[in-house]
Amino acid sequence: PALQEELRKIAQAIVAPGKGILAADESVSTMGKRLVDIGVENTDENRRQYRQLLFSTDKVIGDNISGVILFHETLYQKADDGTPFVELLKQRGIIPNCMLTRNIV
Repeated sequence: PALQEELRKIAQAIVAPGKGILAADESVSTMGKRLVDIGVENTDENRRQYRQLLFSTDKVIGDNISGVILFHETLYQKADDGTPFVELLKQRGIIPNCMLTRNIV
């Protein structure tokens, strides 16, 4: 019962009126294509900096985004100040979620 209640609360938060879900689960190769298109090399650090730009914006981002789908690499990345990206999202009231595929598991 407690687990069901927690799941219900999470589901309600994700579908809150006026909010959406950010799909930030680009794979290394997909992210690489985006970076190369703007003249940036596809490195671990450049991918981290790109994600930091998304996740460390003003806390008002949580007013519009309820959840973020993350690529597994993102779970281990941190902002310049050492704060894990997952924690940055939680601080903004955003529910992090990692998309798992059979290639990863």
